[in-house]
Amino acid sequence: MENPNIWLTRRASGVLAHLSSLPSRFGIGNMGEGARKFIDFLHEHKFSYWQICPVGPTGYGDSPYQSFSSFAGNPYFIDLEDLIEKGFVDEEWVEPLTNLPEQEVAYGEVYKLFWNILSLASDRFFENPSPLGFQTYEEFIKAEADWLEPYVLFMALKLANGGIPWHQWSIELRNWESAKEQSHSDEILAEANRQRFYQYCFYQQWHELRCAAHEKEIQIIGDLPIYVSYDSADCWQDPELFMLDGEGRQITVSGVPPDYFSEFGQLWGNPLYDWELHQKTGFDWWLNRVGRSFRIYDVIRLDHFRGFDSYWAVKSGASDARVGDWLRAPGEEFFKAINSKIPLAKLIAEDLGYITEDVYKLRTSFGLPGMKILQFGFGHDRNQVNLPHCFERNSVVYTGTHDNDTTRGWLASSSGEQKQRVRSYFKTESSHSAWPMIQAAFATVSNLAVVPLQDLLDLSSWARFNTPGTASGNWKWRFTQEQLDRMIERRGEQIRYWQDLYCRTGEDANLEFSESPEH
Repeated sequence: MENPNIWLTRRASGVLAHLSSLPSRFGIGNMGEGARKFIDFLHEHKFSYWQICPVGPTGYGDSPYQSFSSFAGNPYFIDLEDLIEKGFVDEEWVEPLTNLPEQEVAYGEVYKLFWNILSLASDRFFENPSPLGFQTYEEFIKAEADWLEPYVLFMALKLANGGIPWHQWSIELRNWESAKEQSHSDEILAEANRQRFYQYCFYQQWHELRCAAHEKEIQIIGDLPIYVSYDSADCWQDPELFMLDGEGRQITVSGVPPDYFSEFGQLWGNPLYDWELHQKTGFDWWLNRVGRSFRIYDVIRLDHFRGFDSYWAVKSGASDARVGDWLRAPGEEFFKAINSKIPLAKLIAEDLGYITEDVYKLRTSFGLPGMKILQFGFGHDRNQVNLPHCFERNSVVYTGTHDNDTTRGWLASSSGEQKQRVRSYFKTESSHSAWPMIQAAFATVSNLAVVPLQDLLDLSSWARFNTPGTASGNWKWRFTQEQLDRMIERRGEQIRYWQDLYCRTGEDANLEFSESPEH
């Protein structure tokens, strides 16, 4: 009998492209015209899903997986065009942004220019407030107060302290409960007000963008990192939920041991959870976090799913992640709580890495689709779980993820026996084109096939979005509308044909029987 919790029961397809990658004239992708044109592209080519990376505000390194808040939106994604039309931004203010590169995000320049524009827009807004979307400003700040008020004060204090982490602030400011009782300067209060405005803008525009996606029958897959950043409003607001000492210092930190990405492992450095306390509270913090995410996404990819069963704990101060301990997490109780609070939550388990039988049982017992990566089909492990002949229907297949090389780049770099096996399996012949593997992904039994946009554009390694274990040069790639239009001209009909050929239009459910044709 099929698990009643399984939600992914129809064959469909999607594209992975983060908001920052979209075309815009302001140096970084946003929620404006470029996003709407991308939704049109998805709809016109019979895709059902748009997958993005986390949308929270980022700090040093610009990783969307290291955010200042689990709940706040990244102000860089605010569409300034919309604020120009509404009279809160002048055209001449944005002119320096229009001179930035089109095919990468120059984060340093964006940082220098963007905040001043938003600050001026905030000043103008408060002179004559008017609704920017489906809520008034007052309605928004009242509805979101539980996370918004700690976040805006956190960001204001961070700016006032020269950007240093909260655990280096003066003792009376090192947690929300203490800091909110202090008397703050007019400038700190003014900055907190500006931060409220930025979040108001973000969420009004996000609501409109999601409505536009739904009008075109596109669902948005969001990404929920398992860990929060140490230097975040989450950790500052609720330090007791994390493995910190009485001074707010980390005891153990997150990471993974050596794997196919890095011989030294990956030392992420995020604070680990006090799972015993989370369990005692009925996972209230987590349920709030997941529930909030479902208010902005249709489907959630749970990053590092293994960590809900067992997690790698590295002593704080270690230079890499080779030495650590596997500790148990209350995964079964956690997902029971989610099912009770959020019935039939549409979750995807990012079950990559070396996955134990216990992790597999946790995922399958709750009906969660796992991930299959075609690039991992060779040289990963002897079980070959990432080769199509081993797939199951309740899974999501990718040619690669945001952490992989582009497929063209991966094919060009493969050699020896692996190269020959890849050629034989996917019929790539001597070509390095991603398209044979895209077709293979569409043809698999996996109910959802997701292709990174770089692979649809058939780009080489220069378009890689992230290289795990490296601290710089990541998250920069962008595409132009001209690139997308050229791909559509060459491959648009091919995509539509494959959607029909492989029943990926979102209309076909899984059946276990056949029946005679109707006469």
